[in-house]
Amino acid sequence: MATKPIPRHINTVIIGNGPSALILSYILHGHVPYYNPSTPHPDPILHKKLSQSPCLLDIDWQDLTTHFAASRLSYSTQTLPINVLLDTLLRPLADTEPGRHKSCVEWRFEKDRSIEHIVLGNTPQAGGQWADNPVSASWDIGALSYAEMLSLPGYSFSTHHTLQHNTPMPEFHRPTRREVAAYLATYPSAVGIRDSIYTSISASDIHRLTTTTFHIPSQALTCHHLILATGTFSQLVPPRPLLQPLQSLPPPTPSSPLPLLVIGSGFSAADIIISTPSARKIIHIYKWDPDVHPSPLRACHPSAYPEYSGVYRRMKQAAQSILGTATVRSPLRRGKSDPFARDCGGEYEGLPNTVVKEVEMRGGSAILTLETGDKKTVQREISSMEYVIGRRGSLDYLDNSLAAELGLDLAPRKEDAATIPISNRAFRHQLEQSLQLAPGVFVTGSLTGDSLVRFSFGGCVYAAREILRATKRGFELRSVQSRIGISGSATEKSFPTTAASSSSSSSSSSPSSIPISTPISPASSPTSSATSSSPTHTHGHSDLSLDRRKLSVRALSIEHEVARCDMWRDHICRVGL
Repeated sequence: MATKPIPRHINTVIIGNGPSALILSYILHGHVPYYNPSTPHPDPILHKKLSQSPCLLDIDWQDLTTHFAASRLSYSTQTLPINVLLDTLLRPLADTEPGRHKSCVEWRFEKDRSIEHIVLGNTPQAGGQWADNPVSASWDIGALSYAEMLSLPGYSFSTHHTLQHNTPMPEFHRPTRREVAAYLATYPSAVGIRDSIYTSISASDIHRLTTTTFHIPSQALTCHHLILATGTFSQLVPPRPLLQPLQSLPPPTPSSPLPLLVIGSGFSAADIIISTPSARKIIHIYKWDPDVHPSPLRACHPSAYPEYSGVYRRMKQAAQSILGTATVRSPLRRGKSDPFARDCGGEYEGLPNTVVKEVEMRGGSAILTLETGDKKTVQREISSMEYVIGRRGSLDYLDNSLAAELGLDLAPRKEDAATIPISNRAFRHQLEQSLQLAPGVFVTGSLTGDSLVRFSFGGCVYAAREILRATKRGFELRSVQSRIGISGSATEKSFPTTAASSSSSSSSSSPSSIPISTPISPASSPTSSATSSSPTHTHGHSDLSLDRRKLSVRALSIEHEVARCDMWRDHICRVGL
């Protein structure tokens, strides 16, 4: 990555080096997204408006998305509208007609729109959480997203696959975590942004120095704009005090005769089960409440996600056996035709709604006293534990004053454990008004509440637009001040940051003064808005219940709808809006 020393002052600093940080860096290097009318979007309203104003850094986001809720085309109502907009322009009708429509976005290099910036990440290579998995699971499990949904601008995943394997990428390819990490590590060099990417760097104690400047003392660095792109999946939720001694047990080994204890009901727990060698015994404790809090694994289509579907089937069998009256096959039995046996292996004992009551440490093992879901008391001896009930991010690189400015609750932060835990819902209500959390501070990626790579583009485009506008205003102001003889210190104090466009232009009709993410669902109150937001259970994936490989058969049924849109587009072109 970057070999030159970190500068002492720069316009923008991006904290985090995951996909959203890389996308934003690509834009700040001068690559500007434009709507391409030669590959029109199936939505005639979008096509008409964007044909008149094609630069995606200059458009009115609210005006372009207000009709989404009433559209017959498929637009997510659980994602920030600006993220939905960029996603549908990059991949039109990707959820209903995958691969049928070309991208409506073309990237143009405009050097005069580049912004000096650096990207600081604590992982040894670009990729963020893709490069540093906190869960001890195999790197060869397929990602939930298909390859086209993981592609970044300027160097697609398919291009990378072809260069690496000297063969075209197959359709509906679910790359492994290893493949995604390798792609993201290669990306900065492939698109020419590696000069701004700094790896293995941990920032700390970031605070506001003046109204227009931030200070990062760990790197002796100041900047005018700060981008938070560290995500919400970097840390595992810690176990409760009773279970914490189990963390001292040795890591899982294939040769251990004692079972591995897995606690959790989501994808991380399933990844560990799938990764466990076939000879290893597994005890799986998980919450089972399918009517109120179903496991996200339930949504996985058995053809598209056979490994996750297989884990869920065993969880369901165990729950029915222990909690219900249905006659099912024992969860300890394995059949030759069971895909779970092929994918996960090992003896599996599912214990739904089971509570650990006592823990007795015995050197390299532990005896657990358990109360099962049917109120029976049993004991099990284990050699290792994987506690994976959830993940969260951390903003512990911010000082208290800046964290408070962002509206964060500092109560959990103590001197002996200086961390600010962050869920993907932490800023959601604020972000429905603006992706600028405070003057000069923006968030991108899963910190926006939209955890999928495909939904990272909107926040990046928005941040780039506001930074460009603020930088232009600052340059113009400094030019005026230099002509009339105002000192440099006065210039610094009055340098207009992105806050100016948020606070002083509320009565303006310019695009930057309009909230970019007014909810597109009918609900408008904070409560109803939160209810309609992206479900956290499936990491933002609303299509796991579908086998996208079979969606092409739906094309004929959708043909009529697209034809209606084409007729409407022609009508608009004739009479105007």
